[in-house]
Amino acid sequence: MARKKKPYIKKIGDFSGFHVWFVNGFWIRKHLDKEFTNFGQHYRFKFIPENEFWIDYKSGNLKETKYFIQNLLIQNRLMARGKSYDEASEIANRAERAERNKSRKLKKLKRIRKREILIKKVHKKLLKKFSNGIKIWIVKGDLVRSLFFIDFTEGGHDKVYKFIPEKEIWIDDDLYYKEIPLVIIHELHERWLMAKGKIYDEAHKKSNEIEYYCRVHPKSIKKRLLLEIRRNKKI
Repeated sequence: MARKKKPYIKKIGDFSGFHVWFVNGFWIRKHLDKEFTNFGQHYRFKFIPENEFWIDYKSGNLKETKYFIQNLLIQNRLMARGKSYDEASEIANRAERAERNKSRKLKKLKRIRKREILIKKVHKKLLKKFSNGIKIWIVKGDLVRSLFFIDFTEGGHDKVYKFIPEKEIWIDDDLYYKEIPLVIIHELHERWLMAKGKIYDEAHKKSNEIEYYCRVHPKSIKKRLLLEIRRNKKI
């Protein structure tokens, strides 16, 4: 029986005894846990029922669903046996990476040796109205996860990821459109703090706090964006 209340959107199917759902990640990040990203299971997020897997529907990009389900099956099984999330995630990510590498498209892309050509393949759209001193790109998140970093989600910048060119911020094209300004705020603030010498963990925590504040106070978004863009202009 389909569930009509949030955060459920649509049931994908049943896999190995688990009910797999597309869910409203935007709602979850606002009301349940900011750290919910592409997918989740009970041992990582206690609000998810034990017999369910949740996959963020986001913009409707379904290309990676099979990879996420495989990852969740392994992650859940290992954590049920007592493995920590970090241990289980590392093993599940290796399996997911191996599955991604079977793609003929990915094999072809990996034969490209010039980094600048790969970057052009990943770039999708330059957000000119947010770019001032640095470039903020919408990127093909599935390719970033397959080519560079399997845990890439929502966004990232050059102070954290070496594969991102200098003075660039990348925003996942699988991100729900209402969240794009929120993630830009997060990445800009985190980048500014790291440029001032803060370590990633500290900068990420502070940026999460600001992002969450903007999620629950949407009228603050425009002013905060302008502040963070100005701060990053000369970094």
